[in-house]
Amino acid sequence: MLRRLNAREYRNTVRDLLKIETLMFDPTHGFPQDQRTENLDNVGDALVTSGHLLQRYLSAAEKCVDKALTPMTKPDVKSWTFEDGFRQQPEIDQVHRTTNKFEWMTLYEVRGADKHEGAYGAIRQFVDGVPVDGVYEIRFEAEALNREHPYDRDFLGTDPSEPLRLGIVPGDRRVGELHHTQPIEPLLTELDIADDRQWYTTEVWLDRGKTPRFTFENGSMDVRNLWTRVHRKYPDMHPKLKRNGIVEARYVAIKHGWFPQIRIHKFEIRGPLYEQWPTESHRSVLGDDWQQAAESGELSDDTIRKNLASFLSRAYRRPALPEEIDRITALIAARKQSGRSAIEAYGDGLKAALCSPAFLYLDQSSDENGLLSTSALGSRLSYFLWGSMPDERLFELVKSGQLAKPDVLAAEVERLLDDPKSEGFLDGFLDSWLTLRNLGSQPPDRNMFPDFYHYDLNAAMRQETRLFTRHLLEKNLSVANFLSSDFTFVNKALARHYDLPVPEQQGFHKVSLNNKRRGGLFGQASVLTVTANGIDTSPIVRGVWLLENILGTPPSPPPDDVEPLDPDIRGAKTIREQLQKHRSVASCNDCHRKIDPMGFALENFDPVGRWRTKYGNRATIDASGELPSGESFRDVEQLKTILVDRKEQFVRALTEKLLAYATGRYLTPADRPAVDSILAELAARGDGFRDLLHLVVASETFRSK
Repeated sequence: MLRRLNAREYRNTVRDLLKIETLMFDPTHGFPQDQRTENLDNVGDALVTSGHLLQRYLSAAEKCVDKALTPMTKPDVKSWTFEDGFRQQPEIDQVHRTTNKFEWMTLYEVRGADKHEGAYGAIRQFVDGVPVDGVYEIRFEAEALNREHPYDRDFLGTDPSEPLRLGIVPGDRRVGELHHTQPIEPLLTELDIADDRQWYTTEVWLDRGKTPRFTFENGSMDVRNLWTRVHRKYPDMHPKLKRNGIVEARYVAIKHGWFPQIRIHKFEIRGPLYEQWPTESHRSVLGDDWQQAAESGELSDDTIRKNLASFLSRAYRRPALPEEIDRITALIAARKQSGRSAIEAYGDGLKAALCSPAFLYLDQSSDENGLLSTSALGSRLSYFLWGSMPDERLFELVKSGQLAKPDVLAAEVERLLDDPKSEGFLDGFLDSWLTLRNLGSQPPDRNMFPDFYHYDLNAAMRQETRLFTRHLLEKNLSVANFLSSDFTFVNKALARHYDLPVPEQQGFHKVSLNNKRRGGLFGQASVLTVTANGIDTSPIVRGVWLLENILGTPPSPPPDDVEPLDPDIRGAKTIREQLQKHRSVASCNDCHRKIDPMGFALENFDPVGRWRTKYGNRATIDASGELPSGESFRDVEQLKTILVDRKEQFVRALTEKLLAYATGRYLTPADRPAVDSILAELAARGDGFRDLLHLVVASETFRSK
């Protein structure tokens, strides 16, 4: 079975192969979405290759190679200084023209606002961005104003005890307005701003054409609305409005109000700054021959063949065959004859390699017994634990044939898990297993759940689950913690969301849980939000999700002739009553007796994972249920206790999901002995999550085609 790289693996592979920065460059932009099966995005049978995808591969290869090859010569370091003329968006400029004559830039709110007014600060004179990719030093003079203010804390949604935090994100005028949110805007750095005027220095990576934009990471949200409301809530604190329009309200609030804000008075940027030249990207394609080639513009045939053989062997994740090298060498020669420079022609050869099946498809060569070759085993290991290609150490073990030795393979599992690139495993597996890739696909209602946007809870929820899973992995804790635990990880916003004690320091912290309603995956807002629709909750949706992803027993689809809910539910007052009526249909009862109890156990959690005891101001929530086994529970805590007591079902489901993810194929009945063997050994070792990954890699299923 052939398996191509999915988009996630493609991104990571070109990043590591060409040593290019992909923080604000997505080579898979425009790729058709990878087909998923059982929520997995890496199953070979589902990863079809269309004509459209082939066109996108050509485009992506060109962009990636050009990014690795340029600039050819080391750019001069340039400096830019800006001390006034700080224009922002038109609505803000109306006020700033009068109040400060554009002598400083002011940030008023967070990026999560629906209608931005002062969420981004870009330098109008620098909208075309930096001239080349690289690290740039940014210096600016700034101050925090009105951290402490006379308004209610809940009114503005800021914490007076916290320093105001300034962020820097990239912007691209070719993508859209610089004062609006853009599709790719990673937070490049974040700094606490003092209440008095000070200078700050930081270094950030910027792609060519990107300009730095300042942001207010812990400011208010929707200040356009607040500027109007503040006059009604605090009528005696400000001059009275004459016309009650937004323009006048904005002007008075900015000029006479005490809204927390960050002012930037001066701005300097210098770069690009390189730690080494030639860069890692240059060396990834031409090694030690880059400097001579860049200076002379020439590449001998021997130099081309030597470097091409090295590059192809890394790109194909196995020793390149002589005929493969010959084929691309001939292409390079033909391109040179057509008038391309030596390096341009060489780059064309690299682009061809990135469109080759040997690059796009994983090596799955095996012996007569079906055991993977060492090169195929190395690729399977790295794509399982990194979501990317092998590194030099792994290539060396493949070349020497040592990787297949059990002790060497186990040592490599440890090394790969300890490497920062193992974040690729966490992201890929959690997205597939827990469907976290869908988090935010049904955005919560802004009016009902404003904190979700104000405090960027979407990112915080995902990070909690990643840190929780990372902790189980690093400490080799029992996988039963996924079902129920006495700890989790929260930042300030998530702690408030959970009604937990708020940490004093910024960032995420491990916290103990006094009750177990929040323990394990069932109490984590990422899972609870991804199983809701942004407005309300459904015991059916959550119940199906638990059966499928936690217990590995997905229910059968409903019969074609049955409505989603039986029409005869008009007298029902609650969702429980509706489902009881629905279950009166014989063809529905068998599945719903399994689905409904699991889903009702989570009904105390609202669409963004907050705890609740009532449906709004209506009926009290009844989270009790009875499982088909006859076991009953009062609430989610008791359900967790039941599931932990019979954790073998969960551990089997998790093991099967890991094996399918690791091998990129469906499991079959022939894999059952391998699963049984893993489970027996895992139980003997104490059910540690790290042990489970070791056992998966050591299994015959993992090591076989």
